[in-house]
Amino acid sequence: MSSGPRVLIVDDEERFRNTLRKLLAVSGVDAATAGSGEEALKELGSRDYDVILLDVKMPGMSGIEALARIKKIAPGIEVIVLTGHACVDVAVEIMKLGGYEYLLKPCPLDDLLLKIDAAFERKQARLGKPRRATAPAETGK
Repeated sequence: MSSGPRVLIVDDEERFRNTLRKLLAVSGVDAATAGSGEEALKELGSRDYDVILLDVKMPGMSGIEALARIKKIAPGIEVIVLTGHACVDVAVEIMKLGGYEYLLKPCPLDDLLLKIDAAFERKQARLGKPRRATAPAETGK
């Protein structure tokens, strides 16, 4: 069983979802996908996730609406919003609704992995769970 974060990728672009899932898997991240906000909400009812990668612009339920509903259902999940369109108003709304981070697509994989790890550590800390093993801190000897 993996001790890393369980991630749900929510994006209406199937090719993007599947490519990102494969890239995350190669990096050791357990990821699943959903093609819409509605599908993501159903998925949350069947499995626990630590971090959600959520697209803003989707047909039907927008990412903003999905974020609000996700936070009502599972307030402990960290949500990283991905968008192809920078907009200050949207970024402010995401943060008001409890989003963890707002990133522009395409986002370099290394940057995304760092954000996922940071969001996962924040969730673990909030739950009072120990952080994943990391290199020991220098003692200053």
